[in-house]
Amino acid sequence: MDNVLAQQQVKLLRAIAQGDRPAFEQLYRLTSPHLFAVALRTLRQPAWAEEVLHDCFLTIWNRADSYDAALSAPMTWMTHIVRNRCIDWLRSGQAREALASEEYSDSTQETDADNTEQPFDDSQAARLQHCLQHLSSEQRQSVTLAYYQGMSHSDIAAWLQQPVGSVKSWIRRAMEHLRKCVGL
Repeated sequence: MDNVLAQQQVKLLRAIAQGDRPAFEQLYRLTSPHLFAVALRTLRQPAWAEEVLHDCFLTIWNRADSYDAALSAPMTWMTHIVRNRCIDWLRSGQAREALASEEYSDSTQETDADNTEQPFDDSQAARLQHCLQHLSSEQRQSVTLAYYQGMSHSDIAAWLQQPVGSVKSWIRRAMEHLRKCVGL
């Protein structure tokens, strides 16, 4: 089954290299769920994964003629494009800009008056915000990535290009400070 699918993908890539748009659409329908999962696993943000995947399919369209079936399976070649583009995107600063704009838009949105499940009342939230401002930038960024973005210590270390041990220390010290400062 996998061999038949790989052969079909090879044929589609050859047709795409000749400018065949229906073949491109068919390849997209066959491979985009898997490639989106790869991007999402790397970027951990659906909007980011969608944006990167779009760029990857443009690359596949433009570079289909460079695909060599003797070197790799089609899915391996396309997965390699997606992984590399995700890494490039994270390193380029686009992710940091997107994260900053998302945090800004999240912080400026009004809370819903009907929302009764607030973990903090307004005074506690203000106190937490005040306490976060007294952390070092490394601690604040590490805590934000860990607790608001759900990133692991190793993901944060890769994101910040710092050792994992440093990230763990920053988070531990930040949490100690926040517990004392907020009074929890």
